[in-house]
Parts: sequence; structure tokens; C-alpha cells
Amino acid sequence: MLADRLEPLSVMGLPLHWHPDYPAWLIAKRQQHQGVHIITLNAEMAMQAEGNSRLRQTIQTADLIIPDGAGVVLYFRAQGKRIQRCPGIELAASLLTQLQNETVFFYGGAPGIAAEAARHWQQQRPRLSIYSQHGYLSDDEQQALQQQLQELQPGIILVGLGVPRQEFWITDHRHLCPQTIWIGVGGSFDIWAGRKARAPQWFCNHNLEWLYRLYQEPWRWRRMLALPQFAWRAFTYRKPRPQLSR
Repeated sequence: MLADRLEPLSVMGLPLHWHPDYPAWLIAKRQQHQGVHIITLNAEMAMQAEGNSRLRQTIQTADLIIPDGAGVVLYFRAQGKRIQRCPGIELAASLLTQLQNETVFFYGGAPGIAAEAARHWQQQRPRLSIYSQHGYLSDDEQQALQQQLQELQPGIILVGLGVPRQEFWITDHRHLCPQTIWIGVGGSFDIWAGRKARAPQWFCNHNLEWLYRLYQEPWRWRRMLALPQFAWRAFTYRKPRPQLSR
């Protein structure tokens, strides 16, 4: 069936999975009680993975890697492969909209942000049971969070700790809820809580959301340098040859 198939792709030696309907694929996995760790790959993360072996290994072992950033999409289009960008915030929102009678957990962000985001979604989806916890926890609070997750066994856990911290945290803790859909969602809680605005649809449709974010947060300009660096590295990348044993 279509919902069971992922098309494997690769950029800079990193895996990517293409599917025309990621929410349908994930809902099928949820119905089969199969846990999934989702990575939302963009140019900045790909460049971080170049110098961070742990992040690279985390991406390579994730269950689903989706094209979150414009740079990744444009790379494949230049190769003649037309794929659509799938921002993590949109994927998470689609799942929250489509799933029924599920327990959901929001973890991350500054104090109060995840709670506001949870209230926003709880008003829209009253049949979901949404819990939240901010990301500034003591060791004892972290242990209490892990125990809570183990007891709740949420269907979806959204982690907004930023890259690569959220990816590492999911990898280290997904054993607590082995049948759960785990997604690193970056700053999505800030947007759902109304603290930040997402780019207008025109920018999103034309792969220019990064430009709007730079306008909102000009201090991000150093991070935006990952875009041209990624373009050069992606198009000049050559897969390492395997070492011959002697």
C-alpha cells in the first residue's frame, strides 16, 4: 500500500525519506503500535552534522527523516527530483488535527510557553489529552518528567529543545515510550503560544521562510550562512570510498 512505502533518498551522505503523505504514513504506524523518531532535516542541521558525529549518527538511525528546509528541497529539485518541503510544525499540526482520543505531550521551551501552546491546541482539539512541561528542569524534575512519560505512554511527544539537543534527548529517552511518535519541533511552541509569528504563506510557498525569520530575528544572520555552505557542500559531496582491508 502507498502508506507503507517510503522512498529513500540521500543528501551529503545523510538519509532522507520521501512520501507524498507523511501524516497518513505516521497514522498507519501509530495504528500498528510502532514507535517512530522523526528528524526534520534542513540545511543548518545538515551542516551541523558535518562536524558533529553524534548528530550525524542520530540522523542516520532515525526512523523518518523529512525535508524541512528550503535548501534540501532545492537541492533535490536541481537533481531533477521534485519533492515538497514538509516543515515539522506543519507535520505536527496535521497529526494533532487528524488523531482522535490520543494523549499528547509537549516538552521544551521557556517556562509557560509549552503550557500556552498546549492550551491553544486543547481548545481546538478537546478530544485530545494534552500535557506539557517546560525545558528548564533540575535533575529531580527531569527524573519526574521521565516517570510521567513512562506512566502516560503518550501517542505523540513533541520536543522543542532546539537542534541538536532535542534530537539527542529523544534518542536517549524514546525507550520510555516505545510505541510513541516522537518529533523535534524546534520553536513551534512559541508560535502556537502566540509569542512569535510564522512567515506569511507566500514566503512559505516560495521556500523563503528563512528570509522572513531573518527579518524578524536579524541576529540569526550567522546561522543563515549555513544555506550557501550547504549548497556548496551538497553539490560537491562525494561519498567516501570504503577502506580496503589488508
